[in-house]
Formats: sequence, C-alpha cells, structure tokens
Amino acid sequence: MKLSTKGRYGVKAMFDLAQHMGEGPTSLKSIAERQGISEHYLEQLVSGLRKAGLVKSVRGAQGGYLLGREPGKIRIGDIIRVLEGPIAPSDCVSEEDPESCVKADYCVTRVIWEKVRDAIADVLDSITLETMLEDAKKREADRSLYMYHI
Repeated sequence: MKLSTKGRYGVKAMFDLAQHMGEGPTSLKSIAERQGISEHYLEQLVSGLRKAGLVKSVRGAQGGYLLGREPGKIRIGDIIRVLEGPIAPSDCVSEEDPESCVKADYCVTRVIWEKVRDAIADVLDSITLETMLEDAKKREADRSLYMYHI
C-alpha cells in the first residue's frame, strides 16, 4: 500500500496545527510555508478534514484553522481514512464495504490481505498527534545533546 500526497500532506498539516495549538487559528498560508505544501492543495485537504470534524475553521481577519479535537484524540488512522479512504490493500478486504467475492470463504490470499490491512490499521491507529508531538520533542532534545559549539 502506498499513500498518496493527500495522506502524507494531510498528516503534515495536522501535525503543524498540533504544534501551534494554543496560538490561535493558523492560516493555510502559514502551514503551506512551514511544510512546503501548495496552499491551494492544502485547501482541498482541509475541506475533507473539516467535514470529518478533525479541523475547525475560524472566519475573519484573524481566522484560520484549529484542531477539531485534542491531539491525543486524533489518530493518524483517522486522518488517512478521511483523505485516502479505507485502509485495505485489496477491495475484497475493505474496512467499509468489502467487495463481495464468490471465493471469499476459501480464498487463501484474502487471509493475507486481511492481516496486512489489520497490521497497517493497528499501527496508524496507535499513533496520535500527541504521540507525534512527544516524538518531536524527544528528537529535538536528542539533537541538542549532540550539538557542539566551538
């Protein structure tokens, strides 16, 4: 399974919102500049995330976007499902509406695709934006340990 830019950029944008939480609404222009993503493309992504309740929009001169829930309650799997659709390596094991197959009851390969789907879903659902924030802080702390000044 390969994620498209929708999923990858959507996670980046949501992480950016989590990093700047508490600073008020964040403009798409700011996110686009920090993350190196087209502002126009971000508009398309945020639209779906807003409809799913993962993002809130604030209108006005000081408007922008905020997380729709606390970072600890937004799983990466939630973001991916909104932007990419169901997590499944094959239509016959789709999370939402598995394609009916006359061989489903005895198909050996279907078992493999179910295991792949479940493993990917388990990983994506075990990581929240809060987890990512903690990992980023840890990486920053680790990086500062190796910085030498002469």
